[in-house]
Amino acid sequence: QVQLVESGGGLVQAGGSLRLSCAVSGIRFWYGVSAMAWYRQAPGNQRELVGRLTSGGSTNYAGFVKGRFTISRDNAKNTVYLQMNSLKPDDTAVYFCNADTHNGLYWGQGTQVTVSS
Repeated sequence: QVQLVESGGGLVQAGGSLRLSCAVSGIRFWYGVSAMAWYRQAPGNQRELVGRLTSGGSTNYAGFVKGRFTISRDNAKNTVYLQMNSLKPDDTAVYFCNADTHNGLYWGQGTQVTVSS
């Protein structure tokens, strides 16, 4: 069974940084996964795409990222990361990782990121 577990969220001041992790199990990493993505959802808002990393290593990001966030991976650890710099209060949300696999889409449980002003 495919499982995604996010970690690394927390409370940070505006201008600070956090690195989120998404550990993937139950699937041969990248063999059965076409892309990994990070989404976020703030209270009262719809879930929105933050960025996406394909199995080929290509990345794309939402416009609001503006060079502040970077998605990377460690294949040996079956883990994908979201490095977030220059955080703003508007970045406050629950962050989810998502795996696009040959068996369908899988989601983690989310990790809370709170940015104080």
